[in-house]
Amino acid sequence: MIEILTFRLRADADESQFLDADRQVQVGFAYQQPGLIRRTTARGGNDEWVVIDLWRSDADADACDQRWATDPIAQHFMSFVDPTTVQTRRYETLE
Repeated sequence: MIEILTFRLRADADESQFLDADRQVQVGFAYQQPGLIRRTTARGGNDEWVVIDLWRSDADADACDQRWATDPIAQHFMSFVDPTTVQTRRYETLE
């Protein structure tokens, strides 16, 4: 399963601090989650960002969502994100 999160940073967010928070999420949270195969973050045009996660199953992604809501590392990452711009989409892989 592929999960795609798109967002923009808050107007007052410091990009270098956000990138540090993203690295902390990658190491201290994301790759500690059962079923996560790969995670990557990228910046696009118009100040949009994307995080792409590859999961073994929807259940693994759902379980991570539950932990994300209360994890301090994840919440620090989200403190840089404009919540009005967040969109999450999931796709079933065909392999």
